[in-house]
Amino acid sequence: MPRSSDDNLGMARELQRRSFLKMAAGVGLGVGAVSRESTNSNINKAVPNLEDRIFQEALSPLGNGESPCLQFQANPGGTGALLDRLWKEDGGSPSQISEIGIDPWTGPLPTNPAEIAFLPVDRLAALIRQRKISSVELTEIYLDRMKKFDPTLLCAVTILEDRAYNEAKKADRELQRGQWRGPLHGIPWGVKDLFSVTGAPTTWGSEDFKNQVIDEDAELVVRLRQAGAVLIAKLATGRFAAGDNWYRGETRNAWNTNQGSSGSSAGPGSATAAGLVGFSIGTETQGSIVGPSRRGGLSALRPTFGRVSRHGGMVLSWSMDKPGPMCRSIKDCALVFNAIHGSDEKDPSTLTAPFRFQENPDIASMAIGYTPDAPQAFLDKLQELGANPKPMTNLPEGRSNALSVESSAAFDFYVAPDGELEEVPQSPEGEEARVPRFHGGRSISALEFVQSQRRRRILMQEMAEAMEGFDMFVTGSGETRLTNQTGHPAVVLPFDFGDSNSEDDFDHEQPICTTIIGNLFADDKILSVSHLYQSVTDWHQRHPPGLL
Repeated sequence: MPRSSDDNLGMARELQRRSFLKMAAGVGLGVGAVSRESTNSNINKAVPNLEDRIFQEALSPLGNGESPCLQFQANPGGTGALLDRLWKEDGGSPSQISEIGIDPWTGPLPTNPAEIAFLPVDRLAALIRQRKISSVELTEIYLDRMKKFDPTLLCAVTILEDRAYNEAKKADRELQRGQWRGPLHGIPWGVKDLFSVTGAPTTWGSEDFKNQVIDEDAELVVRLRQAGAVLIAKLATGRFAAGDNWYRGETRNAWNTNQGSSGSSAGPGSATAAGLVGFSIGTETQGSIVGPSRRGGLSALRPTFGRVSRHGGMVLSWSMDKPGPMCRSIKDCALVFNAIHGSDEKDPSTLTAPFRFQENPDIASMAIGYTPDAPQAFLDKLQELGANPKPMTNLPEGRSNALSVESSAAFDFYVAPDGELEEVPQSPEGEEARVPRFHGGRSISALEFVQSQRRRRILMQEMAEAMEGFDMFVTGSGETRLTNQTGHPAVVLPFDFGDSNSEDDFDHEQPICTTIIGNLFADDKILSVSHLYQSVTDWHQRHPPGLL
């Protein structure tokens, strides 16, 4: 039976008393002389705000996912006002979905399964729609490749074979009845193992949670299923979304298995580059889509903050976490994003903004900037296509403590499950050791956090001024720290081939990528320009030779 409010209050008071007695012993308050009556009056003297903290935790226990009532708005002038303007300029409706067509398949079906596996989604979609290959046959190709190459790449946490075949069979039955859900119908895909999937573990990359089953499909899993896509695997993430190391080891780069896949979306990056899935979904807080995509030569979109629901996903930062597609072509990113973007009541940060992907945009009418480190070869090709890139003014610099504080709050249940405060560990010499992960935000005061967020809004205003007159800009570095604080979208795409993509001394030729940063909610524009570039180049069509 549920407890009454009186029961909850009684439990809260008892927890107060017990916690106080524990701490009193540690701070020399004389536990033997402490009475029940004196407990409440002395609690805040021993540990400030402990009384309220224990009281609130007893009433409303918190895990990882509950969002705060304060929500980040990417536009410094308020997102609502910006969306009003965007919808008026667009002349559309929030309920309107922009269709993206696919060209028919011409010619015979490739005979090599690896050639089929590396096809982009829009070509796989044509094969399935024209019944040249079934979803079950395509799913079998990807599952076979996953089983063959995962032991080397360590990119898959859970292979969902039974679920995949069931969804593929359903897709084929629907197509036999003449029901085609769209370009993702029957396409096998993989999701970063931060998102919940019914009947499968959601490990967050940590051995402590390797048996955790959250019996719910995350919202983007639901939307992709409704689009007809076939989920075949949960893909590796670095432990608690940090780096490419998880409890089975380091996820490897498909182009160079001596090298890690980079960033916490390492599994989606490795699996997509290796042709083990048709596409994948990663997440980014401070570079975890951009990094693995650049390392693996992928085409990827890190959307504007708030455009894709995070419901069912592990939280690192409510004001910076963003899911996005990681694919083998930019058009594939547009197809996937078209199926998953839009508001969701279960994620209060989400909203619906116009999305009008164009395969042949008027690039001459777009204002494209570039930073000093932007690759000249890429800029030259944009000029050939009709663009007139102009140098950007200096971009602003700044950082906030949002990630430290928000991640500490999101993992408070894990760091201190009994509600007790923890001391920062000391080194043998008595000097303060490095603060463990999810502890840093515990020592930041509320005042410091609010002041940092005030400065973050100033940074957003300065970024808006730097972007004034520009639709987007090309950058060699990616500007991940800045643009994840401001919420701007980014596209990654390959533009060359060589050995300079690696930060390590590995003698391997690999794709070299650049990044285009868009104005807020200009996701469609940066995808359109990037697709136009890919329509006249073939860098994105190259694949790791050892996996063909």
